[in-house]
Amino acid sequence: MGWFLTVLSYFGLAVVFLSFGLYALFQILCGSYFKYQNLKDRYKAEWALVTGASTGIGKSIATRLAQQGLSVVLVALQNEALDATHEELSTKYPNVEFRKVGADLGQQGGYMPAIIKATADVNVQIVFCNAGYILPGFFYTKTIEQVQANIECNAVSAVQVTHHFLKRMMDASLKGCFVYTSSASAVLPSPFAVSYASTKAFLSMFAISLAPEVKWLGIDVLAVHPSPVASRFYDGTVKIGMMEAFRKLAVGPDELPDIIFASIGRTIWKDVGPVALGFRLLEKLVDLNALFTLAAPIMHRMPDFQQQLAALRSSGRS
Repeated sequence: MGWFLTVLSYFGLAVVFLSFGLYALFQILCGSYFKYQNLKDRYKAEWALVTGASTGIGKSIATRLAQQGLSVVLVALQNEALDATHEELSTKYPNVEFRKVGADLGQQGGYMPAIIKATADVNVQIVFCNAGYILPGFFYTKTIEQVQANIECNAVSAVQVTHHFLKRMMDASLKGCFVYTSSASAVLPSPFAVSYASTKAFLSMFAISLAPEVKWLGIDVLAVHPSPVASRFYDGTVKIGMMEAFRKLAVGPDELPDIIFASIGRTIWKDVGPVALGFRLLEKLVDLNALFTLAAPIMHRMPDFQQQLAALRSSGRS
């Protein structure tokens, strides 16, 4: 029996080492060793497209692409922020072209015609599906239209954009990449952000499933799991205690492009920041089904639950 326990112990240590060692290897390589890449040179590209390009991460990515000499299609809600970003980048980088597409990616069937029209005469080889927003609070208090719009913007629009441009790239035998802004929430259940976490989990699985199909064609796929980002993303949202705590560890949107550009073609998932790294390590240490099965019966006693319930009652909707 003694030898059996010894073998079992060594086997367990080997499994732990492989699980954490391989994870750390790819995160460290992409975060420290692999350097920032020029995507224009890597793919011999002229055009890129960024959704959610008017502010935050999307604007930072569009700026970095322009610095590399790429023309950029800016897709975002038609508002002053999009107009201001288009004007700012056009003035700052006069040697490349910027096209703005004002579109609501949460409106089913309402955005692809505009995107297709704006890119019909150019070859878009670099695609950043970055648009998304959070819908906090109890799931049942949201209208089904609100939930569907959130899913459309966060997940379905990325599928639509990917399908269109991937087919065009394959028909023209062009190399390129698709990058998805997922979230640390993709790997950990998120009560009070049900549709957000679910759509981000979809994006990450979509990316890691698509990548093996297209790698041999010279097309790279990456899903980025950023920790909370210090941007306008949370403006106007209901405060959630745990989320507010995580925001204290937020990274700036201008910090992300270098990490993202260094990771493209070298890994499929990239965790950025302490929250994302912590969530992924927790996922490896603890069985999430067991954890949340045990936690569900007492969840209503948690501070966040009580806060959300109090807000609901004060609004007269409970």
